[in-house]
Amino acid sequence: MGARMSYAAMIVHIDAERASKQRVELAVGLARRFGAALIGVAGWSPGLGFGVGGALIEADPTMRRAREMTALLDAAEKGFRLAAAHVPHEWRGQVGLPIDVVVREARAADLVIVARERASEGFLVPLDVGGTILRLGRPVLVVPNGIDSLQARRIVVAWKDVREARRALRDAIPFLQEADDVLIAEVSEQGEEAEAQKRLDDVINYLRGHKVAVGAKVYLRTKSTIASELLRFASDEKADLLIAGAYGHSRLGEWVFGGVTREFLAGSPICCLLSH
Repeated sequence: MGARMSYAAMIVHIDAERASKQRVELAVGLARRFGAALIGVAGWSPGLGFGVGGALIEADPTMRRAREMTALLDAAEKGFRLAAAHVPHEWRGQVGLPIDVVVREARAADLVIVARERASEGFLVPLDVGGTILRLGRPVLVVPNGIDSLQARRIVVAWKDVREARRALRDAIPFLQEADDVLIAEVSEQGEEAEAQKRLDDVINYLRGHKVAVGAKVYLRTKSTIASELLRFASDEKADLLIAGAYGHSRLGEWVFGGVTREFLAGSPICCLLSH
């Protein structure tokens, strides 16, 4: 039987000019639960500018703008340290594009916690969540706005027999081992039930070998999109965490053809753990 697994360190991304309080509270709760260190990461780069040789140049590089951004980072650090006071923690606020900062600092953590994708507000460049997932080499916990805790007692695993799903399953084992019930769901076409049965049986046996309590396996039909079917099922089952592989095709293909990952990032009402 497999040994119990955990996360030793987690990163939570802080939006320098937006309220990240609830996401930090969720991250602190997870750090306490897994006995993990928590690293607050924030990067800033002005949104008004132009590119030269791959570098972002600010259109109005004034001292006032620099002071505003420094003040935002200072405030973000203070808020983070106050919230994380009772868990081992550190702060890494840096100048640079958020995606570059988060990807660089991911070497220090097992799990990266970010907000769902949203449009830019104000003068700072927002984190590109999709691009971050592709570049990290770490599982990403995507948290919708307004959620400040994650019990993850009832989890849905979205299964497809591809590399990304296998990676996500492995990355999520600490959550899965802590869960009370794990449901495995595969969206399959008519006539594929026999092959799906074999696949899901193998997945269930793998998880049981890691001391994961698997509740049921489910075959879903595509009445609408795959993502909406999975989210509907998770909602019906009162799950608060969805595990899935991310960007099984190129990101361009996902965008043009309405990929599952893009729909999760755009509209999932529950937390999603995504791996690429």
